[in-house]
Amino acid sequence: MSGGRPELCVGAIAIEDDRILLVRRGTEPGKGLWSVPGGRVEAGEAMVAAVVRELREETGLAGVCGQMLGWVEHLTVGRHLVIADFRVTILDGTPPVPGSDAIEAAWVDVADLDGLPLVDGLTSFLVEQGLVPGSLLSLD
Repeated sequence: MSGGRPELCVGAIAIEDDRILLVRRGTEPGKGLWSVPGGRVEAGEAMVAAVVRELREETGLAGVCGQMLGWVEHLTVGRHLVIADFRVTILDGTPPVPGSDAIEAAWVDVADLDGLPLVDGLTSFLVEQGLVPGSLLSLD
């Protein structure tokens, strides 16, 4: 499958009190599915800056970018995304508000992930990184 030229993307993973910050995507790829906030790194932009920018654009929340947790690749016809996922600490206690290409933004109990339509590979990634219980692995 030819995915075209690779595009560098980032994801912001915020987990607090057994809740994870998610957005429901309003655009492709993954339109209508839940994912972590994130998107493409702009030309000349540092990845950590892109994480903070995408977090604010998609949720209205301010955060500090922490360590890179890992990366994933998504290859589809005409698209090749390389996504570096970073741990994020949220700086304010206000509720998330969807913006940019997100149609919903919410803190979701980790135990409730099985009830949501998630983007492909998200549950596996979270389990492999030790961020959610392994019992969720069969759901991906």
